[in-house]
Parts: sequence; C-alpha cells; structure tokens
Amino acid sequence: MRAARGRPGGRALPAAAFAVGLAFAVTAVPAAAGSGPRPAAPHGSIGQAAPGGTAGRAMTVIASGLDNPRGLSFGPGGVLYVAEAGRGGPGPCIVGAQNQTFCLGPTGAVTAVSKAGQHRVVTGLPSLGTPDLSEVLGAHDVAAARGGLLIPIGLGTDPARRAQLGPGGAAVATLVKASGKRWRSVADLGAYEAAHDPDQGRPGTGPDSQPYAVLPDGAGALVVDAGANDLLRVRPGGRISTVAVFDVRLVPGPGGGEIPMHPVPTSVARGPDGALYVGQLTGFPFPVGGASVWRLAPGERPRVYASGFTNIVDVAFDRRGRLLVLEIAAGGLLSGDPAGALHRVERDGTRTLIAREGLFTPTGVAAGPDGAYYVSNRGTLAGSGEVLRITG
Repeated sequence: MRAARGRPGGRALPAAAFAVGLAFAVTAVPAAAGSGPRPAAPHGSIGQAAPGGTAGRAMTVIASGLDNPRGLSFGPGGVLYVAEAGRGGPGPCIVGAQNQTFCLGPTGAVTAVSKAGQHRVVTGLPSLGTPDLSEVLGAHDVAAARGGLLIPIGLGTDPARRAQLGPGGAAVATLVKASGKRWRSVADLGAYEAAHDPDQGRPGTGPDSQPYAVLPDGAGALVVDAGANDLLRVRPGGRISTVAVFDVRLVPGPGGGEIPMHPVPTSVARGPDGALYVGQLTGFPFPVGGASVWRLAPGERPRVYASGFTNIVDVAFDRRGRLLVLEIAAGGLLSGDPAGALHRVERDGTRTLIAREGLFTPTGVAAGPDGAYYVSNRGTLAGSGEVLRITG
C-alpha cells in the first residue's frame, strides 16, 4: 500500500507506516548509550507501572552498543540471539515508499549473548538506512532452526525497486539462513510478493514487501511480511505459500470520516495449544487501542484473540503458556512519546502490565528458560541499542 506520510486521505503502505513509526521513535528518544490458553477477556486489568516496570520487578542491561536491535530468541545452550538491522551504508541507494532515500551497506548483524558476554556471530547482512539513520531496515528477527539461524531481511517498498541496489541488494526482502559466519538466502519473499501480491484488491494495496518476523516450522519456517499484510510458509527448497492474509479495516480518520487502515502484522508465535498468534502494528493513523493479536488454528481464518493494544511490535509465550505483548509506542506512534510497554495476558484472560518506564521504542521480546523476560530496547537507534532482562 502506498501512503502519504501523515496524510489522512493518502494511501497507506504497511511497510511505510512502520518506517514512519520508527522515524518518530528515533527523533523522540535521547541519543544514549494441557489445555491451550483461553480467549482474553474484553476488558482485562492493567497494572500500574513503577520505575523500571511494575512493583517488585527489576531491569538489567545484558547487552549494549547494538545497531538497531530488533527481534530476539533463544537457541541451544541458552544462548540469546539478537538481530541488528544495522546502520545502512554508502549505497547504492533507492527511494523508499515515503520518498526517503535508503542507502545499502553490509552493516546488519546477529549478536549472541551468553554468560561469556556478547559478540557478533553473523555480520555483513544487508542494511538499508536513510542518511541521518532516522530509519533503518534490515535484519528484523532471528530464530535458531535446524542447521543455523533464520533471519528475515526487510525492504519496505515495492520489490521491483530492489534491482536498483545491484548485486549487494539481492538478499534484501529474502529469508536468510546463517551457519557459522556464512549466510545465504533460502527464500525470495520479495519475488513472491511481486508475483502473487496476496492482499491485492484491498483499498490502497500494491506490491510491497517487508519481511519482519520468523518462526521455525519443522524443516521450514513461517514468515510475517508486514508490507504484504500476510503470513507466509517457507518450505525446504525455498518454496513459498500463503498461510493467511490480514484484512484492511475502516477507522476514524484525523480529519473526520473513515479511512482504510492496514493491519501491518509484525510478529508470530506458536501458543501452547499449537495455534499461531500474530500481533499487528496497525497502519496510519496508528489508533491508540487499535491493535490486536490474532489466533490462527489450522484450516481456519484468523480471529481476534486479544484486542485493545497499541502498535504491537512483538509477541511471545512464556514457559507457563502466558502471552506476552510488546508495544513499541504505548501512547501511539504519532504521540511523540517513545515509551513502550510490555503486557502479559494471563490464561484466564486478565492482563498485567509488566513494564513501561525504562522501555524506549522496544522492538522484540523473548521469554527465557530462566523465567525472565528479555526485551530489545532502544531498537531504533544505531550504536546505543540494548537488551534488557526483566525479572520479578
């Protein structure tokens, strides 16, 4: 979808909407270092945050100096892997969906965090950044799978523009697999979007690929494409098929009347019941309380599992089967407030606010084998991104 930045009557492109949100975040943050879960209650209780989170909880920085950290997940041996979108590079450059200039560079990475400390285990991944680094797209997630790490590489515009990046951009809008320090593309998600465009026909849609989240699935993987508004299955050999397409809905526009809002799915997790749970950022106008988590059971259409959230950037389940929902901007992406929030949906449907203060444009959440929660924080900043451990 194409959208004029902040223009109610414009056509809003999901990936562009996401980039707009990240751009706001950068300017707003100071530059510093048995049975499955039951549906959530319509009006769950929200706890009150104390400094560093809700009362009795503590935050610890366990990794720092990261370049636009995004999704994170645990691998064998309790190692925590964090995707770094990077800091762009010298080019070639392309014009993005909002007429910004994005320049390519091999600055994306994956950092491993363990008892031994932090170190980059994968480097040289494609990264697209604006000259002022206010918007950076690249390695948006990472997951340990059979034979290596799976990493979706973002683009945020029509896949046809990828050719302008030359050979160095061949891995943009693909799913990458890294083994040791070597990596290669295993599925061309941009080409699939260009050929099929699963959400075509909906208001304001057009070819647009922004691979954003990955979940291992047997010998293959599930990938959320935030730009394409869909969930894709990648099978061995790079074969791709559509699992679900998420619908545009009408919402009140800033100037009155209703405008189409794109869903912009950003995350996927498998619940204890075996179903898939997908969180949405939402597109413009990024309404407060307008984001939901969908549940996808095999052979069924997506249905809303929990609603009333704002700009969801990631979801996960903890070891007790409770849903974690991370908001990149709890007050809305257009509020000017960079504070995010981490919520937990209990098995009885009630909601608990885990943390808000101390979260600045958080971009990823994972539940650790130790029972703690891990969050990519300052996820829209180059050089000062970090990972937090939340306990209590």
